Amino acid sequence: MNPRSNPAADALTHFDEHGQAHMVDVAAKAVTHRIAIAAGHIRMQAQTLRLITEGGAKKGDVIGIARIAAIQAAKRTSELIPLCHPLPLTRVAAEFTLDAAGCCVHCRVTAETLGQTGVEMEALTAVQIGLLTIYDMCKAVDRGMVIEGVRLLQKHGGKSGSFVAEPG
Repeated sequence: MNPRSNPAADALTHFDEHGQAHMVDVAAKAVTHRIAIAAGHIRMQAQTLRLITEGGAKKGDVIGIARIAAIQAAKRTSELIPLCHPLPLTRVAAEFTLDAAGCCVHCRVTAETLGQTGVEMEALTAVQIGLLTIYDMCKAVDRGMVIEGVRLLQKHGGKSGSFVAEPG
């Protein structure tokens, strides 16, 4: 089906007038300060979380490596997502919180740029890769870990203004 034959698809900017995928032209957009915040978490066995907390994972500092992976992922998002623009990121902050009661690790990433397009994809990619890095580093003891709840929490800047997700 041609994406343009569907009225709901008319808002999809990555399709041209013929329904072909294309990279959006942002040349006419204003350069503005843009911020995106994304989050997610990885559930695991209590013993796995203890290994992370106590620094007992065989591969080393799980959270430290996951933080670096998240930052690196934000920087390389345009190499992973075919129609993403490469962005000059001005800041990427990846925060990890250990949650003993929930047997999980929460990840929250803030990405910022001065540019012509938003940084939502960079923040979302960073969360995913940060959590996947935790999985990779701990899979020898817990292959049942589950990555959940990855979503955009906020975005600010640009013509469309701000977005703040509903709690949940």
